[in-house]
Amino acid sequence: MKKSFMLLLSFIVSLSLFAQEVSTTIEGKVIDEATGDAVIGASIVLKGTTTGTISDFDGEFKLKTSKSGTQTVVISFVGFTSIEKEVTLNGTTIDFGNLNLKSDAIGLAEVEVIASVAIDRKTPVAVSTINPESIETKLGTKEFPEILKSTPGVYATKQGGGYGDSRINLRGFSSANIAVMINGVPVNDMESGTVYWSNWAGLSDVTRSMQVQRGLGASKVAVPSIGGTINILTKTTDAEKGGNIFYGIGNNGREKIGVTLSTGKMDNGFAVTFAGSRTKGQGFVDATDFEGYSYFLNVSKEINKSHMLSFTAFGAPQTHGQRRTYREIEYYQKYGGITYNSDWGYLDGQQYNLNTNFYHKPQISLNHYWTINEKSNLSTSAYVSIGNGGGTGFLGTSKDTEAYRTSAGLIDFERIRDENIALAENGEGAETILRSSVNNHTWFGALSVYDNKLTDALTFMGGLDVRYYLGEHYRQAEDLLGGNFFLETNDVNNPNKKAVVGDKVAYHNDGEVYWLGAFGQLEYSKDRLSAFVSGSVSNTTYIRYDYFNYTPDQQKSDNYDFLGFNVKGGVNYNLTDNHNVFFNTGYISRAPFFRSVFPNYTNDGNKEAENEKILSFELGYGYRSAKFNANVNVYHTQWKDRSFTRSVNQEFTANLLGVNATHQGIEFDARYKVNHKLSFTGMLSIGDWRWDNDLVDIPIYDQNNQVVETVNVFIKDLHVGNAAQTTAALGLDYELVKGLKIGADYNFFGDNYAEFDPTRRNDSEDRSEAWKMKDFNIVDVNVRYNFKIGSFNSTIYGNVDNLLNVEYVSDARDGSDHTAQTAQVFYGSGRTWNMGMKLKF
Repeated sequence: MKKSFMLLLSFIVSLSLFAQEVSTTIEGKVIDEATGDAVIGASIVLKGTTTGTISDFDGEFKLKTSKSGTQTVVISFVGFTSIEKEVTLNGTTIDFGNLNLKSDAIGLAEVEVIASVAIDRKTPVAVSTINPESIETKLGTKEFPEILKSTPGVYATKQGGGYGDSRINLRGFSSANIAVMINGVPVNDMESGTVYWSNWAGLSDVTRSMQVQRGLGASKVAVPSIGGTINILTKTTDAEKGGNIFYGIGNNGREKIGVTLSTGKMDNGFAVTFAGSRTKGQGFVDATDFEGYSYFLNVSKEINKSHMLSFTAFGAPQTHGQRRTYREIEYYQKYGGITYNSDWGYLDGQQYNLNTNFYHKPQISLNHYWTINEKSNLSTSAYVSIGNGGGTGFLGTSKDTEAYRTSAGLIDFERIRDENIALAENGEGAETILRSSVNNHTWFGALSVYDNKLTDALTFMGGLDVRYYLGEHYRQAEDLLGGNFFLETNDVNNPNKKAVVGDKVAYHNDGEVYWLGAFGQLEYSKDRLSAFVSGSVSNTTYIRYDYFNYTPDQQKSDNYDFLGFNVKGGVNYNLTDNHNVFFNTGYISRAPFFRSVFPNYTNDGNKEAENEKILSFELGYGYRSAKFNANVNVYHTQWKDRSFTRSVNQEFTANLLGVNATHQGIEFDARYKVNHKLSFTGMLSIGDWRWDNDLVDIPIYDQNNQVVETVNVFIKDLHVGNAAQTTAALGLDYELVKGLKIGADYNFFGDNYAEFDPTRRNDSEDRSEAWKMKDFNIVDVNVRYNFKIGSFNSTIYGNVDNLLNVEYVSDARDGSDHTAQTAQVFYGSGRTWNMGMKLKF
């Protein structure tokens, strides 16, 4: 018995020793090859098993296993190409050292050069980056700009609430003063500077990353951004073969289906990626039905080690009903609440919209990347964008009165039609019709960036930015509403024309813009210090063509040229591995917009139009550690000689020079990773944006240099309107169990003053602020679950926005007495939801 017991004990000990002998430890550190940063949360697993671990805050990992023999270790992370390493497990420690993960997109690094992507702890600007996982998880039913609402300095709303009708302000500046670029290509309208987000309503489907550079930004091209720069990088071509399909639903009949397919890099050097989607629904606001599509195609070819070509085409055709008319609060209270829309009614028992937007603006580019030698590169993008579409509304006698509204507050289209029928029976033209305002354009451009590493520490970059833009503007009769014709009296070449459906009415003119820009930059980076100085110069030429107000020999205006420039510089110093400080400053002289040059809708241009001048500086501090990251920065921007004009009897024009504003504030954002499951984010932004001065007795002269009127503007110390000056956010992300993540975001918006026209503040006794909207708080929640269906990776998404169904005014225009009673407003959306599933293959 004793011998048996000792034999059994020896056997157990032997097994234990054997187990210890074959226990193997695999260790290493996962690095982002492009940036050198640690990759946190990378997956390290033995292929074909559930044995694995993830990288820690420093990118390091240790994987212990009792398996033996030859095994394959797979290292992977979202956005990177996986690495597979074959090892022999023999009871020792295997050190992989640094494992450099490459981007899973071909040509991404080259696009980032053109797009001037800021690098953390190197580029001296205030920056926030949104990755594709966050866009997929948190966008939900929010508009694309709203994904940025937890970013310091940002105020984004759905405005009227129609699909794609959102707007964004950055540090108090509208999108006309924010440079928006897609893959480095500017997309701000070349006449007005505006960004129409409905043109890009499907862009979120193909966005790889989105970076907001506040203030001067890191852009090298001659784009005079005042509030900042929004850099959107779309997908390029996936390096690995595969794809996914997506299906989602949401409130108010929202439905979305999408697909992505990629060949991966083939043996012949080609790689192709395609993505497409369709979205439709009824809209949260009454009569804002929508249908939108998006498509994306990228074809890349690695010709050899020195040359690569990349062709990209994407667009998002859409049509949607709109709520364009601001209303007093009492209208919403009287006619059904925050979803009320006064811009529709019924005709023959069917919904009939006054305002419908329709547009398609594809962007096509061909990029060439040339590695000249180990020190120099040339990246060139040639692009074209052809936009077609517009929006509908009334033309003729205004019918926006109570007499032409039903008891439900809707437009009485039946009455309008009956009156037009009666006029037709008497041989007269329709009094009021539905027209479309068409804004087509053709835009060609080329952007080329050359960089040369002069020394180990000094790099030169320079290039050209060339653009041509032709905008075609006219109105067209869409529906005569029971009439036989509409009497068009504005066309001097065809007076008293009896216009029918399809004819041009009201106006027809073109705007032509030529842009030639050059830029250069020197960058220094050595040890803990990085710095840059850059400058650009651009010439803008405006020409106007008017086919209604002039006979053919006078339809082209003179050329109006404006030379603009900007200079900026900055320095970043990494005090330690954890602490850094930065400073930047710059001066911009920006050409006035097209409508400031032609303010009276005639070819008689404003020869005295002046460039706007902007002076800005910023100081920032950053802290980085394995668990906690934080940034704080202060900024000061002076905006001088804003482009305001005043006309008298459509005949004389004065430039109201000297209208100045100062935008200054402090911004803070932070992220704390408690562990690999739980993390918190936070943001606080406090702005002080005010008009600087009054203008008194500004004369308006006629052609004989005689004073015909004097103008006063009393705005000194009034707050700039149209954006919340105080914002804050707090976010939480938590992994409940493996693969299941939940998140919540709290956002606060305060000190939001109604929009107003400063040139209309002419009463010296009226120094009242514009109506200040009530502060409001919004809570959004999201859930994401990753799992497998057979061999397919799958994800389920879910979002509830405005969880507490808070009722709030998001946009307002100031009223006569600057109170809530006279202000005209748009309400923000109440509680909305959506959910969807993505299957990857």
